[in-house]
Amino acid sequence: LFPEAARMAMPIVMVIAVISIVYGACLALVQDDIKKIIAYSSISHLGYVMLGLVSLDLIGIQGAVVQMVSHGLTAAGLFLLVGMIYERRHTREIAQLKGLQVAAPVMAGFFTIVMLSSIGLPGLNGFVGEYTILLGSFVAHRWWTVVATAGVILAALYLLWAYQRVFHGTPDEANANFPELRLREGLVLAPLVAGIIFLGVYPKPVLDRMEPSVKALVAHVEEHTPGFHEPVPARTVDSTGGEAAAHEEGGH
Repeated sequence: LFPEAARMAMPIVMVIAVISIVYGACLALVQDDIKKIIAYSSISHLGYVMLGLVSLDLIGIQGAVVQMVSHGLTAAGLFLLVGMIYERRHTREIAQLKGLQVAAPVMAGFFTIVMLSSIGLPGLNGFVGEYTILLGSFVAHRWWTVVATAGVILAALYLLWAYQRVFHGTPDEANANFPELRLREGLVLAPLVAGIIFLGVYPKPVLDRMEPSVKALVAHVEEHTPGFHEPVPARTVDSTGGEAAAHEEGGH
């Protein structure tokens, strides 16, 4: 709606997005309630969405849209699984949960897939969104993007650590008879897991569907903002000393 104002505010929003990524991840890292870990991780992941949007770059904005879809799938799956754990144990405190993988291996398997998608494991949906966001924003704001990559490392740290404490180890008396995932619950989770895997393995239909709209958006900003052009990769110097344009990614 306000392309010139968006261009002027881009550096400020970029800083806020990077702070959200790192600070949200740090908050998730120190939580002792598994639901709070997921809630604070959402702050971090949506910081990536803002990072991609304000890059005003085709790849970055596409990544932001993919990340919004991906986060919807992943967050829904994680919150459903935490709800199922709470229904069985009436607690979300990590200290009260231990060795659930022994008693409920199928639930642990579902949790593993959804958790890894949140971390951004290649082959799952989270990787597609985060990678394209970082790829696009690196062209526009290189050093802020470098800082933002810390969120990827922290996400692996707080989620894998939480999974280790909740699902690994020998279950104590309170968790030894933890009920396995029911068929009805598995049928609820199955479409989310299918979407997570499909978007991670073959994102092309989704990217192709949004590309015309994103191109029109970038063109709109360029048209109404004097002196602004979509960020492009910096030119590199070839071995003969002459300038050679860097290869552009994703159809730029």
